[in-house]
Amino acid sequence: MKNPLSHLNPLALTLTLGLALPHSSMASESILFIGNSFTYGAHSAAQFYRANTVTDLNLEGNGGLPALFKSFTQQAGLAYDVYLETHGGIGLDWHLANKVATLTQRPWDTVVMHGYSTLDAEKPKDSSKLIQTSSQMAKVLKAQNQNINIHLMSTWSRPDQTYQPKGAWYGSQIEKMAQDIRLSYDMALKQSTLIQDVIPVGEAFNQAIRDGVADANPYDGIDAGKINLWTFDHYHASTYGYYLEALVVFGAISHKDPRSLGANECSGYELGLSQEEVMKFQKIAFDQVTHTFNVAPNPLTVDLKIRPLQCQSH
Repeated sequence: MKNPLSHLNPLALTLTLGLALPHSSMASESILFIGNSFTYGAHSAAQFYRANTVTDLNLEGNGGLPALFKSFTQQAGLAYDVYLETHGGIGLDWHLANKVATLTQRPWDTVVMHGYSTLDAEKPKDSSKLIQTSSQMAKVLKAQNQNINIHLMSTWSRPDQTYQPKGAWYGSQIEKMAQDIRLSYDMALKQSTLIQDVIPVGEAFNQAIRDGVADANPYDGIDAGKINLWTFDHYHASTYGYYLEALVVFGAISHKDPRSLGANECSGYELGLSQEEVMKFQKIAFDQVTHTFNVAPNPLTVDLKIRPLQCQSH
């Protein structure tokens, strides 16, 4: 009897079945994620997901965005040693004051970093601290490796800051906060010649709302057929939100089309996303990175009737 998967090439077969690709023969590249709860996936299934595949420098056992990134790169046949240095409720100023020894323990190849979600915990909307500390952090990291690639990651709008009277963006459209945050990260980028670019996670959230994939206001219920990008506190991302965040970062860092992971991408399957949801998020991520990060279109077409037989974590 003919094998029903015989028409697929090896890459398509591997991703369709959900099997891990073998590691590349190239030496692994190191990547460090510096951030807070928006990095380690607080209050979601992503927080401790595949934590054994990454190195948490604070020994807190978190997986989150770094572990999802690791999973995507493994499936794409890329070799990364992934590290995270995170702490809840802080900005880059905290890392500079408390973790320089940890951050400089090796010469990282790539760093992805972000600040506090309202720009400044004491003075929301004020970009001064983000601009100053981004530049300071870049100098610290660059001193360890002159060839390092440093990326800022612009974060998402918070419904609690938009729809609640005490919120700094109260009365604005939900998209406005992410737009303001991005403008501040752009100013930080302009201020430092050591930083390479800004990864547009907040804009991806905005696109998900604009495209009708996600609901704009979780306070009034979630519309039928839409997903909630935020978790129960309307502040942190949901599992869906962190998954989208990781896809955008994967595309920006690897310069590969997130759609090349296919509808049967393993982590989406393990976290309970449908094939349709996976494909929608992959498209949004591709749209966000294709031009700025020179990502060529390379979608993977798979048989949607076939789900992964197993997903392997390493």
